[in-house]
Amino acid sequence: MGLEKILSISGKPGLYELSAQTRGGFIAKSIIDQKKIAVNVRHNVSLLSEIAIYTYTEEVPLGTIFQKMFEKEDGKEAISAKASKKELEAYFSEVLPDYDSDRVYQSDIKKVIQWYNLLISNGFNDFSVEEKDKDKATSEEKTTSGEEE
Repeated sequence: MGLEKILSISGKPGLYELSAQTRGGFIAKSIIDQKKIAVNVRHNVSLLSEIAIYTYTEEVPLGTIFQKMFEKEDGKEAISAKASKKELEAYFSEVLPDYDSDRVYQSDIKKVIQWYNLLISNGFNDFSVEEKDKDKATSEEKTTSGEEE
């Protein structure tokens, strides 16, 4: 299971795994307690594979950041998301040195660390980006950098 099946649902704590599609939405299973919930189109849902963090030069996919954290921590959990602002920023700048401190807020850093720790504590450890995703990103870059129609 990759990050393309992991969801963050606004207003609901934790992370969820996409289980099945329904007529008006889908079924998601909590990573924490395995409880299933119905999610409809009114919920604000984000796939972790679609989230990126701003740097001064580009947007770095969340999976890449998780992979760097995984390598830095040797597969163990990172610092607590409840650490002080200075500790969080220092840790995050070790993982992603050129993150845009004007556009990446402390709450974003907390959430990334919290999600990483949640995934690691529940046995998730494959954050590598699949080749098809890299190819898709490259083709999208070419499309968006071309002339407008």
